[in-house]
Amino acid sequence: MVQLHVKRGDESQFLFDTTVLAPVESVIQQITAIYNGRLKVERICSEIPELADHGTPLPPNMQGLTEEQIVDLNLIDEWEEKCVPSGGPVLRRDEIGRRNGQAPNDKMKEVLMRTVEEAKALISKKQVQANVCVTMEMIKDALDPLRGAVMIVYPMGLPPHDPIRMEFEDREDLSGTQASLQVVTEEECQLWWAGKEMQRGKKLQDYIGKNEKTKLVVKIQRKGQGAPGREPVITEEQQKQMMMRQYRRQEELKKLDEGDDDSHMDSEWTDRQALRKQFQGLSNIKWGPR
Repeated sequence: MVQLHVKRGDESQFLFDTTVLAPVESVIQQITAIYNGRLKVERICSEIPELADHGTPLPPNMQGLTEEQIVDLNLIDEWEEKCVPSGGPVLRRDEIGRRNGQAPNDKMKEVLMRTVEEAKALISKKQVQANVCVTMEMIKDALDPLRGAVMIVYPMGLPPHDPIRMEFEDREDLSGTQASLQVVTEEECQLWWAGKEMQRGKKLQDYIGKNEKTKLVVKIQRKGQGAPGREPVITEEQQKQMMMRQYRRQEELKKLDEGDDDSHMDSEWTDRQALRKQFQGLSNIKWGPR
């Protein structure tokens, strides 16, 4: 299998296995699905701690308002009584006024947070260092427990405007957010290797040959953004090792310089005439007035 180390810019994303016979458009489709799937998992994992701390979000027309403003405008959160966490809610007010403050109890919170950590580990960028290739099955294995944990804690479901529910139902609205800049759709995605764009309509073997044991770094880029920066001649890890070797070499040279110190030659025990002077009574003679 050909192993692709997928990057966006200079940042590692994941490893992906394919074959030299795979069409470039098929590789792009699979890579973008995994890339965007990882982003979805990360977005859900960033929202669940807020859910665990402060409960479900208020309706959009109530978010950011003070309690006095909500009363004055006669606004009601109709989902507060419907979406009650298992074991009853615990009051934890949201200082920014985004959530209703009806948080799950500590036991239910632990269920959510433990599942989040497991999901994040499954799609972590550290899988590159562990030489583990990420697949769509792994993305599904991360999403399903998250969905299950939310259902355990909120058996009646979440409000339709909850970003977690919207993510699970593929209704997320990322317009105007930083997250929207990270997403790369299949249609706008370009795949680059060695400073060249891999053109749709061709196969990987048209670029890398027929060796199925090839390992290479590819970069995904949006159309119109130009060619991404090329990979450095040496990796960051190799650069660190070179610096460490240089440092050890300098330390060894310092020790050698210290070993060449000849200041000891001024000591009495190095005087070859010391024994003869002692017999002649010429040792310890001091010149000068008494």
